[in-house]
Amino acid sequence: MKMRQGDTKSSSLPLSCFTYAAGHEDEGVCLMMRLGKYRILLDCGLKDLSPLLKPGQPPADLIFCSHAHEDHCRGLLDLHRAFPQIPIYTSEVTAKLLPCNWVGISEKFDWCQVLPWRSTLKITETLQIEVVPAGHLPGAAAIIITYTTAERSYRVMYSGDFSVSNFQLVEGMSIEHLRGLAPDVLILEGSYGTMRHPHRRLQEKQLMERINRALEAGKDVLLPVPPIGLGQEILKLLRSHHQFTGRDLDIWVDDSVALTCDIYLELLSQFPVSVQNFAKHQALFWDERICPRMRRLNHPNRFAASQNRRVFLVDYRSNLWSYMSDKIAQWLILLPEHPLSYIHPDSPQLELLHNLSSIEIETYLLAEHSDGRNTTQLIHNLRPQHVILVHGSLNYLLELASLEELRNRYQIHSPASGTLLELPIGDRFMQPQTPEPIYYEGELNETGSAIAIVLPDHISNDSRWKQVADTGIIQARWQGNELVIKGVSQRELLNSNSQGRISADLDCCDRCLHYRNQHCWNQFSPLYGFKVIPEGYCPVFEANEVDEVDQIN
Repeated sequence: MKMRQGDTKSSSLPLSCFTYAAGHEDEGVCLMMRLGKYRILLDCGLKDLSPLLKPGQPPADLIFCSHAHEDHCRGLLDLHRAFPQIPIYTSEVTAKLLPCNWVGISEKFDWCQVLPWRSTLKITETLQIEVVPAGHLPGAAAIIITYTTAERSYRVMYSGDFSVSNFQLVEGMSIEHLRGLAPDVLILEGSYGTMRHPHRRLQEKQLMERINRALEAGKDVLLPVPPIGLGQEILKLLRSHHQFTGRDLDIWVDDSVALTCDIYLELLSQFPVSVQNFAKHQALFWDERICPRMRRLNHPNRFAASQNRRVFLVDYRSNLWSYMSDKIAQWLILLPEHPLSYIHPDSPQLELLHNLSSIEIETYLLAEHSDGRNTTQLIHNLRPQHVILVHGSLNYLLELASLEELRNRYQIHSPASGTLLELPIGDRFMQPQTPEPIYYEGELNETGSAIAIVLPDHISNDSRWKQVADTGIIQARWQGNELVIKGVSQRELLNSNSQGRISADLDCCDRCLHYRNQHCWNQFSPLYGFKVIPEGYCPVFEANEVDEVDQIN
């Protein structure tokens, strides 16, 4: 049963969960879990704290912060100021990283109570908590809450953001240690929905190869990243990957990202053994002697005189244009590919840069969350009764919630913000109603040697359409008796090694009359208006007269 926020009647059931913010689109994550008389606030990523700030009435008995990303903690400082008596629990590393979200505030950040890994803390005689590593980010934790009554014990697990894959600087969540936990309620992120990703090491390899190709082509590389997490992962890759070890290369890191690097160095004992061993033989971050050189970008003009190729890691919120003071340089800007991306390729900040021939803008995949396959694997190993899916595009979460392999075994919820879920526990299986995925009916026509698929235009209203239509090229494959169609992104085209397979006399975009500023401007082409690679081609190619003269000569 669902109740709206305005319904003040308390749940008569032992367990319920109110969603202040479910992590859809650009909102953060903030959930209130009720276990009997106890109220536990799970993360506080709210931009507006007014729903929690009622004079003289503490909103929770305790607060848990899963990790230091702003969409999970941005409201913590103000909440602590309003109610300093509420204990805030988190891991040791997260407690050290949290101040990175409030740089410039002269205030002691000693208000978190640190929990050791896999150690039970008894809050009261009937309530105890335990935290386990969640992967995703150093210090990221999942919490296991046990509430005991005279009749039985209830168990709730909240993952925060998680990943089961090993990253460069953090090990993945261990399914082995959680197998058979059987919580009554599992609150889980589903950022990538049902998407499947290549192996993490392959993602890293593809990113390093793309940066390497840009440098060999004489380009500088700019990577806008969040201050915590992704930037440090990429820096570790650049320091240790065989394509860059010993290379005469300058890596510049701006202040926001560098601050987190400094804190990482203070907490090396909390990092995987492989990272600690690496740091014994060479600097993990700052080093101006051993190549590639890694330096702080604390003086904006310091790098201008450098003749070496350069890689910049900068806060995605900064003015990207300010790093491109060298107007002669050619640039590649690499943006992280994610359903809730930090910075969208079509954002106003990048609009001007898109139109400059000296600047290329591409995306890369270095997933920070588990994909659909690993998410369902974790659920099957935990064997919960209720699964609450949060954090991610609502379309992605609904697709995950609609999987038959999940709906046939568990009670699946994907609540909107402002929703109260009552969570009855028992043997009776009652599946909550989940909106069905939207299906689009089209037409298929065989026209001689080609097949045309026509879909209704309102399919483009979905926020995912731009990803599918990125290049105007699609791929189709059989999956059993069904034909699955997906869009081909620029990143996939560039990493397909198609260049070696293209004939020298092929009618390609680079020699087309309508190819300008890396875009196709032929109104009769399926690629019209899209950014395309020079090696692309289409049926309505028109040769550039200059190219034809060159061929004759």
